Amino acid sequence: MKTINPENKVKSLYEYQKRDLAEIFDRINNEDDDYNLLYQLPTGGGKTVIFSEIVRKYIKEKQKKVVILTHRIELCKQTSKMLHGFDVNNKVINSKVKELNDQNEYQCFVAMVETLNNRLQEDKLELQDIGLVIIDEAHYNSFRKLFKYFEHCFILGVTATPLSSNFKLPMKDNYKELIVGDSITSLVEQGFLAQAVTHTYDVGLSGLTIGMNGDYTVKSSEKLYIDTNMQEKLLQSYNDVCKGKKTLIFNNGIRTSIEVEETFKRAGLEIRHLDNTNSKEERKEILKWFKNKPDAILTSVSILTTGFDEPSVDCIILNRATKSLTLYYQMIGRGSRIYKNKTEFNIIDLGNNVARFGLWNEPVDWQQVFRSPDFYVENIVTDEEIERNFVYRLPAHVKAEFPNTKEFSFDIKGAYKRITKENRKSKYVLDESIEQHVQWCVENSEDVFDARILAKLLKDDIKDRIRRYSYCIINNTNNYKDWLEEDYYRRLRMAIQQEFAGVESE
Repeated sequence: MKTINPENKVKSLYEYQKRDLAEIFDRINNEDDDYNLLYQLPTGGGKTVIFSEIVRKYIKEKQKKVVILTHRIELCKQTSKMLHGFDVNNKVINSKVKELNDQNEYQCFVAMVETLNNRLQEDKLELQDIGLVIIDEAHYNSFRKLFKYFEHCFILGVTATPLSSNFKLPMKDNYKELIVGDSITSLVEQGFLAQAVTHTYDVGLSGLTIGMNGDYTVKSSEKLYIDTNMQEKLLQSYNDVCKGKKTLIFNNGIRTSIEVEETFKRAGLEIRHLDNTNSKEERKEILKWFKNKPDAILTSVSILTTGFDEPSVDCIILNRATKSLTLYYQMIGRGSRIYKNKTEFNIIDLGNNVARFGLWNEPVDWQQVFRSPDFYVENIVTDEEIERNFVYRLPAHVKAEFPNTKEFSFDIKGAYKRITKENRKSKYVLDESIEQHVQWCVENSEDVFDARILAKLLKDDIKDRIRRYSYCIINNTNNYKDWLEEDYYRRLRMAIQQEFAGVESE
């Protein structure tokens, strides 16, 4: 056999990795040869390092071969390189490999799931003496089709999130047990992952629709995130938190990402866009630029969630909403690597994802998620619940335009309770709200024209008040809220006009 690592410098494992390795090998040694085991470890915890050592140790002790399955070619290459570092002689089975006449020269095979499935279906390959199959990113359901070819092998699935990508096909149906590794908090405290500083911005998601895969559709996401207001919110959040830092932006649509690129360019910022339509050469050039430029901004469409490792990333912007717990952790994980003097990184959430899933480093009972995925999914906070708890505050730059105003709050819910208790119609809540907005505009203006300019600055405040009012009257349809907003703004302008007309007549 070929000598892969002539100096025999096998990588060493950290204590938490050694502990997990020992527990996994306990199952390999004491359970049946066809046992299916699942192992969870956070992104950045070194899953590839651990299963590479498992491969080395397994081959040495069991004298059998190993197959490692991945779902992306980048992961195949990274895994093969890591295995070489562990002195494991391996071969990548990609689309160019039609037969395995040289399989006796190798101890381990790294394969794309679709490629291997096609070869096995065509009877082009016959893998011999395989004792262990390792499945990377095991939450993807594409691997299930290959289980039938390895019925007599020990199968080890590895994932950061033991929640199936298809809720109808839970992982507990294919794996008999889950071993949970160190938590994110533990890895941060030990200095293996960077500390996250999270910045959240309330975003109304009522216009989004859920697709067949259980996540928000690209079409509805594009409509929301291409909107000028959302583009401005994204740019403002970048300037507030990430300016001058290496930033990775995740979007749910190519049109959105391209629009982000244009928005940032118009603001004089250097940014590049990347999606799965870029050629291999373009992708390589863009990622090289991103790596070498300290304050680079890269906007992308999910393509960099797996198989991409750039530890110098300082800021992650979630310019999208997702219902996928796995995707949530994958996106944030791109910024969690320790690098030189980097001990923390920033997360900007523009999709209410933190409210939906919790902070990135919050404890998760992965055993419960594994055993009762339906219970977990059913108890994810809904968008309506999230939006009910929004607390809108006038931005400082807006308040600055109303220097003569002292009180900026208005209790919609309290006004609704008081007015209905007085047996008056609920519409009087909005009448009182409009009166307050009129006062703001008038007391800070010289004339009606100035007041109307100020009224335009209140559109977000008006939107928030309409949202809270619609919850009170239990009429939360988008069409009705849109009509209320338009009517409110029209009445506000008329009231301002009348106020100044009255002043002039006096």
